Amino acid sequence: MAALIDFTSTNWSYYTIPVAFALCMIPHSYSMVLAGKNHDIGHPRKTEEHCAKDTSMDKATVRRISRAKAAASNGFETLGLYAAAVVAGNVAGVATERMNQLTLAYVVSRVAYNYVYISLQDNARFAALRPLVWLAGIAVVMMLFVAAGKALN
Repeated sequence: MAALIDFTSTNWSYYTIPVAFALCMIPHSYSMVLAGKNHDIGHPRKTEEHCAKDTSMDKATVRRISRAKAAASNGFETLGLYAAAVVAGNVAGVATERMNQLTLAYVVSRVAYNYVYISLQDNARFAALRPLVWLAGIAVVMMLFVAAGKALN
């Protein structure tokens, strides 16, 4: 049976950059929806403060909003490094299949990171998963840079 996506002849890696951007926006949008009337479009960085002051909002929801905003921020903080690694790999001539594998792994790590951070962190047993999933994503980025360096040598 043929694969749904051809990883050997079609370079999908550049397409994962907007996907990674969307994976930053999803938790941000989710936090806005959860915050409801407490999200101030004029001062969005005050959302958490407004939610904390809202006595009608339960603490678990306030914490989830905070984690969703933090997940979005973390994604934006690593997006530039990821995009640079994708460009470096492509410019250096890393094999298409390898680029596709690594960039797909990064996207999967970001999906997992968002889920672990936003949904599982209420349970202390899962707290250690978040840095591990983050580290997996950063390891993929470093692997892209190393592959670029090898391709140039």
